[in-house]
Amino acid sequence: MPETIYSKQSRINDSTEALFAWHERPGALERLTPPWMELKSVCTTRGIQPGSRVRVRLSFLGLPVSMEAEHMAYAPSAMFRDRLVRSPFSQWIHTHTFTPHGNNGSTLGDRVAYKLPPYLLGPLKPFVVRQIERMFAYRHYITREDLHRHREVPVPLTILVSGAGGVVGSALIPFLTTGGHRVIRLVRRPPRVDREEVFWDPVRGELDLKNSGPIDAVINLNGSRIFGRPWTRKQKARILRSRIDSTRTLARAVAALACPPKVFISASATGFYGEGGSRVLTEDAPPGELFVSRVCSRWEAAAAPARKAGIRTVIARIGVALTPRGGALAELLPFFHLGLGGKIAKGDQYMSWIAMDDLVYGLYHIINTPDIQGPVNLVSPNPVTNHTFTRSLAQVLSTRAGLMLPAGAIRFLGGAMGEEVLLASTRAVPEKLLDSGFRFSHPDLVAALGFTLGRPVSGVFRKGSPPCLKS
Repeated sequence: MPETIYSKQSRINDSTEALFAWHERPGALERLTPPWMELKSVCTTRGIQPGSRVRVRLSFLGLPVSMEAEHMAYAPSAMFRDRLVRSPFSQWIHTHTFTPHGNNGSTLGDRVAYKLPPYLLGPLKPFVVRQIERMFAYRHYITREDLHRHREVPVPLTILVSGAGGVVGSALIPFLTTGGHRVIRLVRRPPRVDREEVFWDPVRGELDLKNSGPIDAVINLNGSRIFGRPWTRKQKARILRSRIDSTRTLARAVAALACPPKVFISASATGFYGEGGSRVLTEDAPPGELFVSRVCSRWEAAAAPARKAGIRTVIARIGVALTPRGGALAELLPFFHLGLGGKIAKGDQYMSWIAMDDLVYGLYHIINTPDIQGPVNLVSPNPVTNHTFTRSLAQVLSTRAGLMLPAGAIRFLGGAMGEEVLLASTRAVPEKLLDSGFRFSHPDLVAALGFTLGRPVSGVFRKGSPPCLKS
C-alpha cells in the first residue's frame, strides 16, 4: 500500500529544552492520548531512548486496541523517532522535532509516515485521516496549554495524592509528572517498585509518612461513588465512611509531620449546597439539607486536623467533571450515541460542570496561590440547566435527544438517590477561582464537549478556548 505523510507544526512559547523535557518525563503519553481514546494501560522501558519499548492498551469507539512502539533515534532537545511494531497500521514511523524559534520559543513538529492495511482503505480511509488530524490537533493544544500552566509553579514540588487511580487522579498525575514534580501515590495494596507509592489503610487509620521526605502539597481525592447502588442504610454508611475515614486519616498524618506541607487540598462536591433552585451559589452559600449535603459537610469537617495544624487547607467543591473516561458523561454517551438521549424531568434543574482539564489546572492553580483557602467551587463560570446540557451534547454528537425521563420514574426507580443526584438543582459559580486570576481553558459547554469528545463543532469556540478539532 502507498505511504502517506502527515505533518503538523505549532509554535510553543517555551524553549526547545523545556518542550523536549516535557515529552521525556513520565506521563507524557497519557497526556497526549485524547480522552475519547480510553487509555487502559501503558508499559514503558527506558523512556524515549533508542531501543526502548512502549506497550499500550486502549479503547477506541468501544473496541480494544493494543499497540507496541519502539524508539529508534534520539537527539536531546532536537528530535526523537519511534515506530509502531504492533498496531492496526501496516507502517507508522513518527518523528518528533523541536526547533528553536524567536526569543526562547520553539516549533513543535510531528511527521508521520504511515501505511494503511487493506481493510482501512476505501470508504474507511477518510475516517482514519480525520482521526489522525484530530488526534494531533489535540496533542499540540494540550502540549502548549500544559507547558503554559506549568509556568505557575517554576520549581519541582513533592505532591502526595490519594485517590490516584480514580477518574480525576488519572488525569491529574500525568499532568504533574510531566511538569517535573515528584508524585507520591497512596495505595491500599502492596506498593509497586517502579513508582513512588505508600501503603495506607484509612479504615484503620494507618498511614506512615516518615520515610517519604518533605511534602509540599497534598491532594485528597478519595470517596466511593455516590450514584449507582441504591441508597440503603448500609450503602449510605459506606458512602460517608469512605470519605470521612480517608480524609481524617490523611489530615492527621500530615498534621503530625515535623515539616508539614504548605497546602492540604481535600475534595468535596457541589452537592454540599443541596437543592438551590435557580439561586447563584458562591462559596459563602450555606449547606443544603439533602443527604449528599450532610455527607459533604462531614467530609469537609474531617480535614480539620490539617487546618488546626496551621496548614493552608482548601476544600475543592467539584462539579460534574466532563470526560468520556468516567463519571456522568461516560454514562450518558451510550444512550446519546443510540439516539436515546433526553432531558431529565422538566430539565430546568441547574448542573454545575467543569472540563476535566480545567479541574486539573484549577487544582494546580490552588497549590501556587497562597491566598486561596477554605471552600473553592471547582466549576465552570457558566452553569447550565439539564435541558441546555442535553441539547448541547446532542449538538456535539450530531444526534437527537428528544426523549424525557419523567421525575416520577426517577423517584420510583432511584428513590432518594435519583431525587438528589438527578433532580436537585445546583447553580454554583467559581467566585474564588475567578477572583484569584484563574483562566478557564473551556468555559463554554459546547466547546468543552466538542474538545473532550474530539467532535467537529463549528462556530462555538470563544476567545481563549482551544481550536476546533476539525479536519
